[in-house]
Amino acid sequence: MNEDAERKKIYLAGPEVFLPDEKEIGQRKKELCAAYGFRGLFPFDNEVPLSDPEASLLIYRANLGLLREADCGIFNLTPFRGPSADVGTVFELGLLAGLGTPAFGYSNERASLLERMRRDGQAAFDESALVWRDASGLSIEDFGNADNLMLDACLAEQGRPLVRTQAGAGHRFTDLAGFELCLELARDYFVSAPSQRTAVRAF
Repeated sequence: MNEDAERKKIYLAGPEVFLPDEKEIGQRKKELCAAYGFRGLFPFDNEVPLSDPEASLLIYRANLGLLREADCGIFNLTPFRGPSADVGTVFELGLLAGLGTPAFGYSNERASLLERMRRDGQAAFDESALVWRDASGLSIEDFGNADNLMLDACLAEQGRPLVRTQAGAGHRFTDLAGFELCLELARDYFVSAPSQRTAVRAF
């Protein structure tokens, strides 16, 4: 049997698809996957002509096909276009977890959601209610999580952390230290005996 066909497949999700060098970043991730004994599935592996009038629907279907094919997924949850992770990546994380497939996640930002918003001047403490609020007066979670509790808890429910590292200036979406840590977690998960693995339940 082809060696590549025997490797566990990892869906590679994240905002890298919006970078100007998205294919190069995707290739680097796939090469790291191979080094750890996996086969990486990057969204651009199924290219769709953007001129097609149904391009967005075709991309959605292609990505879902890769998600269903994967044995697990690694999700780049680094804050993107705001204080939180890329919404498309978040959707894919929820879908994969709902399918009962192992998920691993990382962020290239160590600070918690609240810490980031305070740092960026987007949070003020409401003394009367003893909660933090954003500029619209909406409360901000204060659990120390990397992002919305549903992301951290989704991974914690599978017995895994949301890995946090701090990328250097200019490398927010290209630093792969956290990605490699997730590859190590995935490798350890699949080499462990099934009885030692945290059960992953479909919703």
